[in-house]
Amino acid sequence: MGDLRKAELHRFDSLRDALSSSLLMRILFIGTGDIGLPSLEWLLSTPKHEVVGVITQPDKPAGRKLVLTPPEVKVRALAAGLTVLQPPKIRHIVDELKAFNADVAVVVAYGQILPKSVLDVPRLACLNIHASLLPRHRGASPIQACIREGDAETGVTIMFMDEGLDTGDILIMDAMPILPMDTGGVLHDKLAVAAPASLERALDLIAAGNPPRTPQDNALSTHCGKLKREDGRLDWNKSAAELELLIRAYNPWPGTSCLITGEKPAVLKVHRATVIEGDACPQPGTIVSADPKSGLVVSCGGGLLKLEEVQGEGGKRLAAADLLRGNALEVGTVLA
Repeated sequence: MGDLRKAELHRFDSLRDALSSSLLMRILFIGTGDIGLPSLEWLLSTPKHEVVGVITQPDKPAGRKLVLTPPEVKVRALAAGLTVLQPPKIRHIVDELKAFNADVAVVVAYGQILPKSVLDVPRLACLNIHASLLPRHRGASPIQACIREGDAETGVTIMFMDEGLDTGDILIMDAMPILPMDTGGVLHDKLAVAAPASLERALDLIAAGNPPRTPQDNALSTHCGKLKREDGRLDWNKSAAELELLIRAYNPWPGTSCLITGEKPAVLKVHRATVIEGDACPQPGTIVSADPKSGLVVSCGGGLLKLEEVQGEGGKRLAAADLLRGNALEVGTVLA
């Protein structure tokens, strides 16, 4: 019995020492986009750290009826009983941020540039979760950019924030391959799920003290801006390979589309396409095949593109073969 008692006391002492040596850090979460939700969920569930507050963008109108809708980050934070602030400009609430007494701020897809007055608020660091392998694809649309540019891989970067746009020193980078069927939406979800593991390692390094910092090589940087719906207009003068990448990259947002010309021009959305072998017609945008068996094939500036999944104006998303059974698209029609 004495030996058993000693073993229990030793176990208790070991557990106490482990707990006392770990640093429970106070985390201020700053984010708006859904890509940050898995990271917020992990922060709420881990015993390592305490989320002391959440900063997100104001509620915005959404849907056809423009109903005022909160970010999902806000919904989750309120469900967890957290204080949520939604300032139009974060620089106006520096005093409120200081009141959280945060050790680290974790920023992901917030939607505002943070000034130095905000970056200086957390005691240890202001970390950003970025969805690319920096310095490539700095800016607002790195997920779409890496597919559009034909990159073989992407990943999650955790960096120390500075006043520049994604220019801070790198703490951690974790790469993942871009698969041939990955769309912007699929890759968004993969990176969102991967981010918490990277964040955990980054916070462990911060807690341990003297975390590594690797300056970025600005000579290797590229920039990708915020996407607009018009960015998804298909330019048939581009090669079929370029257009296939663009269609994947911009699915689901901003989407890609073209115009069926004729007496009643109509928009045709393109959700999925593949490059096929064959000689292109002299005029890019020409439909060279339009029947359910051989499919809907369009001539490009280089090569041919088979439209696999499309959506007619006011219609549903369909396989191109199904669309052709109910719509007469003629060979020789030029898409604008």
